[in-house]
Amino acid sequence: MPWYAVYTVSRQEKKVATRLAEIGMEVYCPMIIQERQWSDRKKKVEVPLLPSYVFVKLESHDRELVFQVSGIVRYLYWLGKPAIIKDAEIDILQKWLQDKVISFEVVGIQKGTLYEIPSGPFIGQKGIVEKIDKSQITLILEELGVKIILHK
Repeated sequence: MPWYAVYTVSRQEKKVATRLAEIGMEVYCPMIIQERQWSDRKKKVEVPLLPSYVFVKLESHDRELVFQVSGIVRYLYWLGKPAIIKDAEIDILQKWLQDKVISFEVVGIQKGTLYEIPSGPFIGQKGIVEKIDKSQITLILEELGVKIILHK
């Protein structure tokens, strides 16, 4: 059975994943911990790695079953067909997310250059530098088709 990516209503990823699991579907919603700043405090919260996306594993003839769950907008398409995500790609995401700490040093990196992530869940992945700030770097990981922000 292949994995498919479904696009969800904003901030509904966890609820959609729970509802899909309740009706017996194999589902994966990769989550990360981020530190968020409120006016009076900082707090660590669990947020989706890929906002508005949840992965479901099902047969192609069962694809319409996901729409029984509220909060799903559509499937992610590639070349006019629902995009199929390989088991190996899901396994890589799961492996990457086992590590919780990412640290890096921004030295001599320019916008548009290729940068290899030295540690953490995305270790060894190469991305094109899109933006550099004092405490973070934004990379486009073309192989996965995602943009990530690494915090120092």
